[in-house]
Order: sequence, then structure tokens, then C-alpha cells
Amino acid sequence: MSTLTDTAPTTRRGLSTTAPNPRPLRLVRHSLALAKRSLIKTWRTPEALIDVTLQPVLFLVIFVYIFGGAVAGSTHDYLQFLLPGILAQTIATGAIAIGVNLNTDIAKGIFDRFRSLPIPRSAPLVGAVLGDVVRYVIVTVSTLAIGYVMGFRIETDPFRAVAGCLLAVLFALCLSWLPVLVSMKVRTPGAVQGLMFALIMPLSFASNVFVDADTLPGWMRTFVDVNPMTHLVASVRGLFLGTPLGSHVWWTLAWCAGFVALFMPLALRAYRRKI
Repeated sequence: MSTLTDTAPTTRRGLSTTAPNPRPLRLVRHSLALAKRSLIKTWRTPEALIDVTLQPVLFLVIFVYIFGGAVAGSTHDYLQFLLPGILAQTIATGAIAIGVNLNTDIAKGIFDRFRSLPIPRSAPLVGAVLGDVVRYVIVTVSTLAIGYVMGFRIETDPFRAVAGCLLAVLFALCLSWLPVLVSMKVRTPGAVQGLMFALIMPLSFASNVFVDADTLPGWMRTFVDVNPMTHLVASVRGLFLGTPLGSHVWWTLAWCAGFVALFMPLALRAYRRKI
């Protein structure tokens, strides 16, 4: 007669099996493993980093030496003003690559393989986003490096400078859920890139990236004042140069939370429907 009604699961050899990891821990573990895959892929295709290494160089050189004298009266003064804006713009456009890469992987059938693995359904997307942190760090370092060669100098302390860099990386990390969502909705990588540029460019130019917001037309100021890029650029300028911060840092953090709260669930839902 049986004395126990509940027994531990056993393998064919009679040994008890290990209980599965809690779902959040499994998600973190598998997401980090897939983030490592993204890093290896980036390491093996360094040409994919052109947008985060060459683009800030081109923008700084072109805008500073061609427009600096006309806009600010001095190339050095304009460089000091422009570099935080170029960092924000380049790190935002750098987020487009994750949408292009995901759409390409889906077309190649890689996500069919992920679906057959015993991993949480959201792990491939979370892992891809985490893996792109390296791209955002690279664009930050490359922008500051070329800026220093051209004469840019941070006028605050190292703590605030690092805080400005981390805020820019966090913004791009949260914004990247938008191209992830777009990659789940459109059919080709080219469509992802075209649609995302159409969304990012107005945010970049209708802001304080290239000129002071006070010089823009009044009808445009309504959009500029609520533009997330405006708050990010003002935050980075304040942390790099000591200009007044006001509430820009808090607004930037609020936008980051909003990006994740809105686009992450939509992207995961679209992914489950597509795969």
C-alpha cells in the first residue's frame, strides 16, 4: 500500500529532478545568453558599426566647420553647443539598427529556431535589446573622442559627465523598443529603416540639437517643448557644460519609462503573433 501520495518527480534512473527556475530568472538567464549572441555577431561584422562610429564624425565635421561660423560666430563655441546634440541624435538613430537586424533574422528563419527552444518567448527580443547596449556605448565614446580632437571640453566634473553619458545610453535603450515594434510589423529591413528615419528625423531637427530652441518659429515651439530629444539634449548639455538643467532630466527619465511601458508590450505582442 502506498504511504505517500505526493512524490518528487524522478528521472528514469530514480533520481529527483531539479525544479525549474522561476520564470523571471529564466527570462534573465536566456536573455543574457541571446544578448551574448548579438555581441558575437557584432564583433564578427564590425562594418555594421559604421553608423555609430563614422556618422558622428561626419556630422560634427560638417556642421561645425561649415555652419559653425554662421550660426554661432565661432567654430569652437558651436562645437561646445553642438556635440551634446549630435550625441543625442546619433544614439537615437543608432537604435534603428536593432529593428533592421531583427527583421533580417526573422526573414532568415532564425526565430523559428528560437521558437523550438525551451526558452521564454520574449527572451530573443529582450536579449537583442540588451546586446545593443554596446552600440550605444561605442557611439558615446566615438562622439566624445572626435569632439575632444576637434577641441570640445567638458566643463563640469567627471561624475556629471558620466551621468550624461549614461542618460543618453538609457534613452537609446528604451527608445529601441520602437524599432523592435516596427520590425515586427513591416515586411523588409529596408522598410524598417525608411520608416524609422521618417520618425527620428523630425525629432532630431525640430528640437534644440542644432540651434537654440528660442530661435525657432513660434508655431514649432509647441512641438519642440514636448519633444523627447529636446529634453535629452538639454539634459546632456547641462551635465556636460553646466547649463541650467531645470526639469529636463526628469522629463527624459519620464520619456524613457513611457517608451518601455508603451512599445515593449506592443512589440512582444506583435512578436507572439508573428512567430
